[in-house]
Amino acid sequence: MGQLVQVGFISSQSLDVCLKGRARQKATEILSSLNGILSAPQRKLLKMELAHLKDLQDNLREVEEEIRDSFSQIEGPIQLLDSIPGIDLTAAYAILAEIGQDMASFPTAQHICSWAGLAPGNYESAGKKKKQCVTQGNNYLKTILCEVAWVIASHKKLYLSGWYWRLKQRTDCKRAIVALARKLLVIIYTMLKTNNRYDEQKFLERKEVSDQKRVKRMVNELITLGYTVSLAA
Repeated sequence: MGQLVQVGFISSQSLDVCLKGRARQKATEILSSLNGILSAPQRKLLKMELAHLKDLQDNLREVEEEIRDSFSQIEGPIQLLDSIPGIDLTAAYAILAEIGQDMASFPTAQHICSWAGLAPGNYESAGKKKKQCVTQGNNYLKTILCEVAWVIASHKKLYLSGWYWRLKQRTDCKRAIVALARKLLVIIYTMLKTNNRYDEQKFLERKEVSDQKRVKRMVNELITLGYTVSLAA
């Protein structure tokens, strides 16, 4: 029998700090595994797995370097997309790999949304409109944009996150995320076409103007119904 080696000792107090949620229910089992022993075959297998992990990490770094080299020629579009909250370099690479940097292939934003599968379908039967679903399209791009939309929705005090939460009050979260992904793609399309960076302040100013118009419209409706309206400062 091979020699047994003590793995180490971790106290229950130290482990308790690291565990969350359902993992706390298995604290005893986890503690026993961490403070167990390894035989020679187990140590050999562990070394093989660690070596395999190192190879994967080296391969990942090599692929990432190749991607950076490939996109170094279009640094401008990368920086444009990276200026959008929720989009990092990895997401920017993935999005541009799908849509490219030249938006001439898409006459309008609606065209690229339809191509990506983010345009709502219009289903009608016997004169009655059915439940709308997004169209078929580029599932990879759709998935990336939806993941970015989830990141944006988790932020606070952003125009796009506020837009998502207002929409979510009228529908379910999945539909609101798809709508946010579609809005995000329209913004990306416009940015690449006009070569303008994302400006949060401009969106906030536009929202303020829209809110003022909405207030004015509602006040006019109340006055039409015979009410006297006095706006508080």
